[in-house]
Amino acid sequence: MTTIRLTAAQAMMRWLAAQKTETGESYLAGVWAIFGHGNVAGIGEALQGMQDVLPTFRGQNEQSMAHAAIAYAKQLRRRRAMVVTSSIGPGALNMVTAAALAHVNRLPVLFIPGDVFANRAPDPVLQQVEDFADGTVSANDCFRPVSRYFDRITRPEQLLTALPRALRVMTDPAECGPVTLAFCQDVQAEGFDWPEEFFAPRTWRFRRPPPDPVEVERVASLVRAAKRPLIVAGGGVLYSEAEAALTAFAERHRIPVVETQAGKSALPWTHPLNHGPIGVTGASSANALAEKADLVIGVGTRFQDFTTGSWALFKARDRKLVSVNVAAYDAMKRGAEPLCGDALASLEALSSALGSHRAPAPPKGLKEAWFAAVDPLTDAPGEANALPTDQQVIGAVQRASHDDTVVMCAAGTMPGELHKLWKAPRAGAYHMEYGFSCMGYEIAGAMGIKMAEPERDVVCMVGDGSYMMMNSEMATAAMLGTSFTTVITDNRGYGCINRLQMGTGGAEFNNLYAHARIENQPQIDFAAHAAAMGATAVKVGSIAELEAALARRTEVRGPYVIVIDTDPYPSTPHGGHWWDVAVPEVSARPQVRDARATYIKKRKDQS
Repeated sequence: MTTIRLTAAQAMMRWLAAQKTETGESYLAGVWAIFGHGNVAGIGEALQGMQDVLPTFRGQNEQSMAHAAIAYAKQLRRRRAMVVTSSIGPGALNMVTAAALAHVNRLPVLFIPGDVFANRAPDPVLQQVEDFADGTVSANDCFRPVSRYFDRITRPEQLLTALPRALRVMTDPAECGPVTLAFCQDVQAEGFDWPEEFFAPRTWRFRRPPPDPVEVERVASLVRAAKRPLIVAGGGVLYSEAEAALTAFAERHRIPVVETQAGKSALPWTHPLNHGPIGVTGASSANALAEKADLVIGVGTRFQDFTTGSWALFKARDRKLVSVNVAAYDAMKRGAEPLCGDALASLEALSSALGSHRAPAPPKGLKEAWFAAVDPLTDAPGEANALPTDQQVIGAVQRASHDDTVVMCAAGTMPGELHKLWKAPRAGAYHMEYGFSCMGYEIAGAMGIKMAEPERDVVCMVGDGSYMMMNSEMATAAMLGTSFTTVITDNRGYGCINRLQMGTGGAEFNNLYAHARIENQPQIDFAAHAAAMGATAVKVGSIAELEAALARRTEVRGPYVIVIDTDPYPSTPHGGHWWDVAVPEVSARPQVRDARATYIKKRKDQS
């Protein structure tokens, strides 16, 4: 056996660079790195030597650079991924939030945080977390519950088995998610005689597990018997690249489709069977079908509470649930009849079993009535001096968009409004991180999307609250020359949660700056702040000025920021559904007591 002597870190990076997709591309597109004493000497030296085949990108914050990596994988339907490395201690712990985001959304990312010394000679090393009862614990153990696979590398030769295990999980359609390889810093620098064959290029195939024939027939019998079937399209449709299969299935069997946040854009908004978004942030057209559906067919969805209206949306007494999902965990949720398999393969098998069966035609006019109600909300305001609403901002961005535009967001007001109002013309034109709804994902995520699909026109919609929480990768985007547009809607606080607070009977408190315990109301110049980080930035005073600024975005190289003040109170009054947010049982406020009475009444609809 021919061997080559390398450090453990050098061997890791060489092996990672040799992993390929079926199209011949590197599966791992690069490494995001912030170096510290836990990874600079070992991993840093190894990456420097590999930079021509495994590029390293320098981030500003460990969490946000991980968000960029995750957004990259999400936009490419999990077909490629990135690596993120940090020092030990706070650097590593900063990535835990991002790991949870990837875990919830079933997205691949490889975390390689530095770890303490395996030999324990210098214990306690700087930033080491000491557990008084367990000498094996380090800060990286916090990754365990938010990793699909976790390993601690305490010997170089452990990489021979740990690395293939890591990539198996990241490329597995059912187990896909974040992987953490906590890399002891002294081990990174240790030499070892590695088999040369270990570094031979390897191609990873993305499997399409077929459904069980018995499950196919059982689900087919339910579809044949249904009078009001409904398809709920989730993110798994996009990850499986099953949009065409879903369209063909819906058309052949005449079953209407509604979309979750992750599944939005699975069908073009113009398709007659696409009845729009479902659930708490859903359209009246979609929710009307959901309330009466006697068979709900989830395809690639986790059936999150926003999708199901906290399980109070599906009101039909004889309602049955089917879950088409590659993960058995999701396929069996809430007593669903499972169809466990790849979404594309499952839809094709189910369609074959159904033959020429067609469901009764869905009600007419629901979709048209929905757009008639909400389209006026996105028009430019009639009063030139009126403070714009978020709906009017969305309308301006929509009018400036085209088929290559990707609109993205994660938290605050915009996810709900975009789910209701955005008209996605093609698959992948809508990128929403709403499994974890992580404030601060937006700017780093927009950068990751643009890195994944440089040809796309990427528009990031972010409120002032999320911008304040995490904005540092704007500087990275400027340094890299990554071009995308960020529209900052400044409503001077956390407008979304303020409305939720009011909706549950609470007094306005600690959300908008106007109701917080502060001495001076902030006057934050977001345009100046973004410009200081290298972005081209402008503040506009009206929807007309916003549209003019959006028209100039193709002239800008690098990140482009447009700031507009908005009204924190209005939201789309149409559509939507109740959401289970527990209201205090005891309160001095009559508004809370009234909200509690409504809450108790609504809970009776849960099933």
